[in-house]
Amino acid sequence: MLQERLGKFPVVALVGARQTGKTTLARSMKGVHYDLELPEERVRLDIEWTRAIKSKGLVVLDEAQSDPEIFPRLRSAVDQDRKRNGRFLILGSVSPALMTSVAESLAGRLAICEISPFNRFELGKINPDVHWLKGGYPDGGILGGAKFPVWQRNYLDLLAQRDLPNWGLPAKPRDSLRLFRMLAVAHGQVHNASQIGKSLGISYHTVNSYLGYLQMAFLIRELPAYYGNLKKRLVKSPKLYWRDSGLLHSLLRVHSYDELLVQPWVGHSWEGYVTEQILSYLTAKGVEHEASYLRTNDGYELDLIVQSRGKLIAFEIKLTSSPRPADMARLEKTASLIDADWSVLVSRTARDTTGQRSASLSPGALKKFLDRAFG
Repeated sequence: MLQERLGKFPVVALVGARQTGKTTLARSMKGVHYDLELPEERVRLDIEWTRAIKSKGLVVLDEAQSDPEIFPRLRSAVDQDRKRNGRFLILGSVSPALMTSVAESLAGRLAICEISPFNRFELGKINPDVHWLKGGYPDGGILGGAKFPVWQRNYLDLLAQRDLPNWGLPAKPRDSLRLFRMLAVAHGQVHNASQIGKSLGISYHTVNSYLGYLQMAFLIRELPAYYGNLKKRLVKSPKLYWRDSGLLHSLLRVHSYDELLVQPWVGHSWEGYVTEQILSYLTAKGVEHEASYLRTNDGYELDLIVQSRGKLIAFEIKLTSSPRPADMARLEKTASLIDADWSVLVSRTARDTTGQRSASLSPGALKKFLDRAFG
């Protein structure tokens, strides 16, 4: 998808959490690379600017949010030759929504690609249970070595102490770390900002403000409630998930797969893990989509609803190796409330089955299903 976007736009922003492989991917492409977190690299770019913008090769600007002054210069360079695409690749560890200079300076000139930690469909022969436990960060242990969960704790410490304050989060590092732990406990549950605020001694407005930074740093995913026209009363607050299961498990002091399975919250972990694999895969494929969940006041629930390309798919995610016919029957009944095109029960089943409008699938079978559903 990155090469495709570079062929169509003069500037592409490759965004994602720190340590997800943005720089490694960019260095694999021919071009000149500037790391704008380093003062000496900003000086080098300033001196070489005229030559860089005239070059026929790709110019890579790493951690571009560290130098907001570069964006007006980028706009001027692009406007001098609007028909030329694939000129600049911007790498950023925060969402462009937080990089206000991008929105202000490069509107209409820029495409965005998001890179996530390794998705289970990218890992080949690596045990998927290890991926669930350790998460997908390349240096976090999924590729080998005894780094989990120490690497994850150090990663979050650095974010709280350096990166998030640099990006504008006003919280003190110790308060950020407390918020991380509270959000880990609340993983997969309906968001209650007032309850979190009371525990931290801050207002719910402040909690939501802090949460916005964590979302834009690609740490937390907010799954909004479904707002269709149903006759039933709906829960309207979003659900929150840690996007990487390894970060979640490190915050909850889990060290091994055996420890994970006996936790009272393991079902929420599994639900968030499967949800993230589905949504990050669609994002990586360039499939634009809307995601939500459904919960009615009388007990009907859909863990994930994905709407894209004229199709509506309802997912129920259960941590069981033996899904019951009653589970599928209830899913189909709930999916009918929103007139879903497909009802998909995701579990650890060893037997994948597919009907006309329903399927019972293991996570390993999701890739093929998503490819067929969304093209």
